[in-house]
Amino acid sequence: LPHYLLLVFATEVNSHRDQIIELDKTGTHLKYFSQKQDVVLIKNLLISVQSRWEKVVQRLVERGRALDDARKRAKQFHEAWHKLMEWLEESEKSLDSELEIANDPDKIKMQLAQHKEFQKSLGAKHSVYDTTNRTGRSLKEKTTLADDNLKLDDMLSELRDKWDTICGKSVERQNKLEEALLFSGQFTDALQALIDWLYKIEPQLAEDQPVHGDIDLVMNLIDNHKVFQKELGKRTSSVQALKRSARELIEGSHDDSSWVKVQMQELSTRWETVCALSVSKQTRLEQALRQAEEFHSVVHVLLEWLAEAEQALRFHGILPDDEEALRTLIDQHREFMKKLEEKKAELNKATGMGEAILTICHPDSITTIKHWITIIRARFEEVLAWAKQHQQRLAVALAGLIANQELLEALLSWLQWAETTLSEKDKEVIPQEIEEVKALIAEHQTFMEEMTRKQPDVDKVTKTHKRKAVELTAVHSHIPVLDKGRAGRKRSPTPGLYPSASQAQIETKNPRVNLLVSKWQQVWLLALERRRKLNDALDRLEELREFANFDFDIWRKKYMRWMNHKKSRVMDFFRRIDKDQDGKITRQEFIDGILSSKFPTSRLEMSAVADIFDRDGDDCSGLLVSLTGNIVVFIK
Repeated sequence: LPHYLLLVFATEVNSHRDQIIELDKTGTHLKYFSQKQDVVLIKNLLISVQSRWEKVVQRLVERGRALDDARKRAKQFHEAWHKLMEWLEESEKSLDSELEIANDPDKIKMQLAQHKEFQKSLGAKHSVYDTTNRTGRSLKEKTTLADDNLKLDDMLSELRDKWDTICGKSVERQNKLEEALLFSGQFTDALQALIDWLYKIEPQLAEDQPVHGDIDLVMNLIDNHKVFQKELGKRTSSVQALKRSARELIEGSHDDSSWVKVQMQELSTRWETVCALSVSKQTRLEQALRQAEEFHSVVHVLLEWLAEAEQALRFHGILPDDEEALRTLIDQHREFMKKLEEKKAELNKATGMGEAILTICHPDSITTIKHWITIIRARFEEVLAWAKQHQQRLAVALAGLIANQELLEALLSWLQWAETTLSEKDKEVIPQEIEEVKALIAEHQTFMEEMTRKQPDVDKVTKTHKRKAVELTAVHSHIPVLDKGRAGRKRSPTPGLYPSASQAQIETKNPRVNLLVSKWQQVWLLALERRRKLNDALDRLEELREFANFDFDIWRKKYMRWMNHKKSRVMDFFRRIDKDQDGKITRQEFIDGILSSKFPTSRLEMSAVADIFDRDGDDCSGLLVSLTGNIVVFIK
């Protein structure tokens, strides 16, 4: 079921791949047609979406690998469990079918030899039992479903019960065969078999045998020791029977029976030693279990805390652009760093416990203990690196925020000065000397260049705050960008220089930034208006200077050359101006007609030309100029 659900989810994720590609294309296209600060916003959004998409795909791949690994381990466990259970069931049937014990000593010895071979096979299967048991416990710890947990618990219990049953029946069979050998009159063989078993068992119970390690190994050692204790308990009857037979043999024998006393003394000594060692090992195993449980608990509690801390550090979200909120995050992170320092003491405690276990550790558990020590150290170093990185990021963000605030205040102060200066200069009368006007234009150009140099600073301050347009229809920038120099000397219409009142304004959560944008636009408009007035004044003064030396004859020849170049006739031109075809045009129609024909002249010159045609000397705009009476002026 998990694999099926993963396949369904993978199909759903892949279905969104085309949308991600299309979104990337659309965003890339938008970047080429958007304002500067919007390009940065679009780029960041695309990076964020791409990063989240890659994380989803990576998590999907990791989830698939985890499920494959879990499936392999579950398959290995089930196969090993079934094979071991089949072998145990066959062994149980074999033990149940061999209940009959012969009466002949030789046959009993043969049955005892056969049973020892079975015990060797059973001992060889012990490693398989331990491995299967450990794998099952590992799966049970990692499972998240209650049904799986219950099923694994049942399987492990069934395996443990079956193993204990087989071991118990094997020991019982051993005891019966030894008792049968004793009752068949083979006292020496029975006694020697028991002494041999005690000599074999005693080294396994020695004090120098390591019993410490990870919790799984210690639990297995305890389970094995319980099986041994049951076997030891069942052999008590064999020892008692041997002692009774020895007393009867000593009392009823007339020969030297000192050898029997020596053998029985050795048996008693070995038996008491094994019993004492068994109790000692039980105590050492209990101590090892407590130590293993404490180590296991400390390690897993630390790993859980480190996992939560890493999640919080890796997915903390976007940092706020408010200084108070940012300082709150810094204070919280400072507390986290203190907590992390406290956890370092727990790390040292856990590693100290692990290293202490390693000094007296069972060989089979050395790799596991070293693995856990390495894991907790590596995880702690990872979280510490993430914490330091986040701390540095917070410090950089705060420093940048403070720098932006200082820059914001400096810009506002400069804009206030600029606004005051422009307002005062606007109240001054523009001089009537060309050189003085040019000096004012050069001075104003220097001011505008300074304002242009401050444009990136304004963009830097505004783009660090979230922008929200009042109207989504505005696609052009609302932070003016000043051009260098003046575009020509013509008087451009004023309305085209100003943004309309209906245009959307930039709004941020910071009122000082809103004030900056408003001030910047206001000063920008004042600067443009000042430049327009100075340019218009310069144009007017230069026209007046040119008009002072105006020669109509030169103007007329220039006009005729222009008409000839266009292959046009003067009469046709004047007839086009004469809309009502009455042979007369007004003074204003005459001036506008010449100007609209694209002939390079000025309105001031056209006024002078119109005065020449105005025979009555009346400056009224309604005065009619006779074409037929004056056209000769253009021809001759």
